[in-house]
Amino acid sequence: MNRTMMIAGALALGGLSLGGCATKDYVNKQVASVSTRVDATDQHVTTVEGTAKDALDRAVAAGKLAEGKFLYSEVLSDDSMKFRVNHYDLSPEAQARLDAFIDKLKSDNKNVYVEIQGHTDSTGTKDYNYHLGELRAEAVRRYLNQHGVALNRVNTISYGPDAPVQPNTTREGRQANRRVVLIVLA
Repeated sequence: MNRTMMIAGALALGGLSLGGCATKDYVNKQVASVSTRVDATDQHVTTVEGTAKDALDRAVAAGKLAEGKFLYSEVLSDDSMKFRVNHYDLSPEAQARLDAFIDKLKSDNKNVYVEIQGHTDSTGTKDYNYHLGELRAEAVRRYLNQHGVALNRVNTISYGPDAPVQPNTTREGRQANRRVVLIVLA
């Protein structure tokens, strides 16, 4: 019986050692699989970081380039240029201000680019205000073109109610926000 016990013990001990090897192999396979996924993730993160860095570098370079291009801006928002509620027509006073602006452009005698920004107060829907801001900028663009400013040197953009210069909580604030801004770039 001793001998039988010894054989049974040896078999049990052998089974346990073989079971340990199977567990070790299983763990090694799992670790290798996870390691492969981690390596792939690291490569993806490195690629994304490189792409983001490239985009940031391009944005910084564009910002530096634009800094050197700004010449001056003309804000047409005094009483002669403020637009009436829901209107985009140019008053005679506004036209006189634009005439002075055009004379300055011509006397500078530089190849410039003019960005015309249309603004509104916050009364009404955003879509309506974006459209009204564009109509205001377009009225100025047409006037500039009719007086000798080439269309390829002019661009319009509407900020609608998104860039107020004063709070829209008062009548005076809303009036100040109904304006056109001309940005002159070299």
